[in-house]
Amino acid sequence: MKKPLKKINRRSPSLGELILAVSSVSRNNQEAVAAVADLLESGRVTLNSQGRKVRARLV
Repeated sequence: MKKPLKKINRRSPSLGELILAVSSVSRNNQEAVAAVADLLESGRVTLNSQGRKVRARLV
């Protein structure tokens, strides 16, 4: 049985850090863009601007 991941860092990662993390495990740029778009659209990842949650609109 896998142990759940512990959240060590209390600071929220930036959008750039999210993109770097996803692209480091993806096969190519298209897969990375699709994964980040899916994370934002599904609501599993939220964006914050000055303490307020911001909805990401993907067009």
